[in-house]
Amino acid sequence: MSPEVRTIFCLTVAMASAIPAIGCAQPARKSQLATVTQQIADTRVEIVYRRPVARGRALFGALVPWGKIWTPSADSAAIMTISGPLDVNGRRLPTGSYAVWAIPDSTAWTLVFSSVARTFHLTYPPDKDVLRVQAAPRRGEHMETLAFYFPVVDADSATLHLHWGTTIVPVTLRTPDARSR
Repeated sequence: MSPEVRTIFCLTVAMASAIPAIGCAQPARKSQLATVTQQIADTRVEIVYRRPVARGRALFGALVPWGKIWTPSADSAAIMTISGPLDVNGRRLPTGSYAVWAIPDSTAWTLVFSSVARTFHLTYPPDKDVLRVQAAPRRGEHMETLAFYFPVVDADSATLHLHWGTTIVPVTLRTPDARSR
């Protein structure tokens, strides 16, 4: 390689590494990725989801219609992974990973755990339900960004809250007793 070609090559490499590629950067997503993890006895519970923001919008009964299937996440379905079986509001959910869906209503929600864990947030697979449970929503302080959290944890149980806007949906998670394992 001639000295002139080598100089041009070195300058090209230096310039390419010093100047970011225009148009290649991904814009930041409005709904940020979140993970919440909780140990309940010897069972690990992990929920991975994207956190939509209210931004002044009317939420349940408007943006999220009553009686329609919806995932409490953006871009992809919320995923719950449990390392051991759990009773969810009194009904058994086997060890595994599940997409979490909900059918909101003003007085009762249906929570749906689907065996198709990784899916787009608008493509609910209707024939893949593993468990459906009922939960009674309640009003709470405004939560601008959707959140899952565990306000109460005991030796063998926990309360999980799905909270967005002024709506809180409490869910009881309990490890099965040792005799049923």
